Amino acid sequence: MVGLKRLLPRSLFGRSLMIVMLPVILVQIATAYFFFERHWDDVARRLTLVLAGDIALLIDSVRDNPPGERRDWLLDRARARIALDARFHAGELLPSGPRHAPSGPVDSVLARVLPERISYPFQFDSQIDDETILIAVQLPEGVLEVVAPRKRLFSTTIYVFLSWTTGISLLLLAVAIYFLGRQITPIRRLAHAADSFGKGIQVIDFKPQGATEVRQAANAFLRMRERILRQITQRTEMLAGVSHDLRTLLTRMKLQIAMMRDSEGLRDLKADIAEMEKMVEGYLAFARGEGGEAAVALDLAEVLDEVAGGARRKGAAVELSVDGALPMILRRQAIKRALTNLVENAARYGRHVWVDARKGSDAVEVTIDDDGPGIPAEQRESVFKPFFRLDASRNVQTGGIGLGLTIARDLVRNHGGEVVLDDAPSGGLRALVRLPI
Repeated sequence: MVGLKRLLPRSLFGRSLMIVMLPVILVQIATAYFFFERHWDDVARRLTLVLAGDIALLIDSVRDNPPGERRDWLLDRARARIALDARFHAGELLPSGPRHAPSGPVDSVLARVLPERISYPFQFDSQIDDETILIAVQLPEGVLEVVAPRKRLFSTTIYVFLSWTTGISLLLLAVAIYFLGRQITPIRRLAHAADSFGKGIQVIDFKPQGATEVRQAANAFLRMRERILRQITQRTEMLAGVSHDLRTLLTRMKLQIAMMRDSEGLRDLKADIAEMEKMVEGYLAFARGEGGEAAVALDLAEVLDEVAGGARRKGAAVELSVDGALPMILRRQAIKRALTNLVENAARYGRHVWVDARKGSDAVEVTIDDDGPGIPAEQRESVFKPFFRLDASRNVQTGGIGLGLTIARDLVRNHGGEVVLDDAPSGGLRALVRLPI
């Protein structure tokens, strides 16, 4: 069953074409088989019986007429009227054994039908050339050789039939390919629109087309897209209000603290407020997800160079290796922010960072390696959860608030890609970013 699935076409177009053409092919095979077995065999037998009857008549003429003008006249009449070139060789004998090994349908029909009309020993040779057949009959006085046209054993209807059925099949194939192509095109456009929407690329000219079911799927996609965009807009507006209210309260607290006399408890309170501000900013940045930015054509190599340069200015040792230009359609600020989070995370825990970008057949892969302590394999998925930190102290100075990797994966997934963690060759952590082309 598994082997059969491998032989089936993978595309909807190929499978639909197979569903249309397979019955036609099977009908053609069955029709051709029964035609050959019944019609062609029956027609060939009747034509061979006619030829055998003519040869039997010549045998009677030779046997009943002694050598002379009358026999020669009869043989001439046979050559002129029934297209049989007959010659009598007096005193000769047929060679022992057949002239050639019987093969093919012609020999089969001759061997089966000639004995029904010819009672004397005979041999035949259907391979002397492509136009004639030689039949030799052993008579008491000698050998009668008859050269008959090969076309007397065939009917041209077989070639007409095969040409007609083949032509009709090819015509049906062309019509099926044309109409199936027109039905598959809307499905491909729907798949392209859904994939582009998942990557944040706006598809402006998409309209439902095709069959009723395809239109239903396209309308469902459009309604889903509108709901998602509406939810994103509502969330962004709500978070903007929350951001304004929280920042207002924090500003009031900072003003009240500024008017108080300095003390140890007051310094701790200031640190707590600063931490709250950073946490609020981080949470709002995570919730917004850079959803409003439009995707544009850019060179990912340039973005990586900017990210590496920014990390170097902050004192990180970053080594960048890019395999030429990497043209893609991405949201520039979003992908830059995701890569910045990953590079800064690597620089925070390692002394050296290696960034490498390579273009594959269907995606661009960016690896970010460090020589830090790494992350245990059982916790590599957990670090992508919001506010999860391996450092239980939640000290902002030592590890942030636990949203860097979460934001990075969220932004990369918004482009249709993925971020996975693995062991780096240097012993630290490897972050592999895969972005589809």
